[in-house]
Amino acid sequence: MSTLRRTMRRRGRSRRGPAHPRFRTSVRWWIAGRTVHALLLMTLGALAGLSVVVATAWTLTENSPRPMADRFSDEERLLDLSLSVLRACVGTDNLSPEPDSTAHQLLATVASVTGALVPAVLLGIVLIKMFALRPFVWRRRASISHAWTADFPGYSRRNADSDDAIIAVRFYNRFDNLSVVDLRARAHLRYLERSPHDGSLVIYKQWLKVLDANGEPADERSWLAVERGAPFTVWIPVEAPVAELPFRRIQGKELSGSSGVKLLVRLTARTVGLGTEVADERWFDLEAGDFELGRFVPLQPDLGKDVWRWEGWSEFDGLIPRPRPSGERPLDPS
Repeated sequence: MSTLRRTMRRRGRSRRGPAHPRFRTSVRWWIAGRTVHALLLMTLGALAGLSVVVATAWTLTENSPRPMADRFSDEERLLDLSLSVLRACVGTDNLSPEPDSTAHQLLATVASVTGALVPAVLLGIVLIKMFALRPFVWRRRASISHAWTADFPGYSRRNADSDDAIIAVRFYNRFDNLSVVDLRARAHLRYLERSPHDGSLVIYKQWLKVLDANGEPADERSWLAVERGAPFTVWIPVEAPVAELPFRRIQGKELSGSSGVKLLVRLTARTVGLGTEVADERWFDLEAGDFELGRFVPLQPDLGKDVWRWEGWSEFDGLIPRPRPSGERPLDPS
């Protein structure tokens, strides 16, 4: 009976709340996902809000014969007090509490402790942003077009009379002052299906084939050099026609009975000089509008111009409005 009761208690706890542990690095990843400007604005906003709260509490608890209405009607004094608190919260000034006021002593301590912690917090944000490298910028959606539209003449000819589709995932290197080499791209399919034994959901992962440098299906695509700002494309054969979205079949896997279907494209590369490995990845949700039918708008390389001045960047997330003739191939450095 005791074993049964323990089992029931464990089941009860599992129903009341999630059992999955929370990662201690969640705050770090949250900071890494924000821009420096946003983090600075949020920090200043939080300090300004704290200064107003401390100034209000300071005014409420000060030992003064003035009526409370007169204290808060003096806007200039309140502003000066708020600015003094703000300077104390960033560690450049100190508040002068009344000797016999416990409330003032407490508020002054809060401001001083905040002023001591703010530099450490800002330094931590800077370090996180320095090491949270996001070397690649992804195209917003993955485009799906006919297999013959792939940028490989041999593969295109073999599929000239086929209705099969191909997925194109686009990205470019954003680094101006860091050289990236030996770029590799892999693709996985993640989906959930019911277990035939107990009916529970089981997560499955399938390694997808991508087209290599010769236009042949392979486990990964690799590039020896990664030019600054140059766009790259990972071509993923569907091996089935795609008449409408969401598509329900890819490389022999039927997805009609699956849920939570997502496509993962993961990039790994090495940096010149630092000798470190950088990695990035992008999840494309089959049900969340992360795919679109049509061929992406290509860039027009011009070696006489800076890469950021090439034509096509303004439509990097767009699609070609009309199908191109089979004999016409867009210029694309990837």
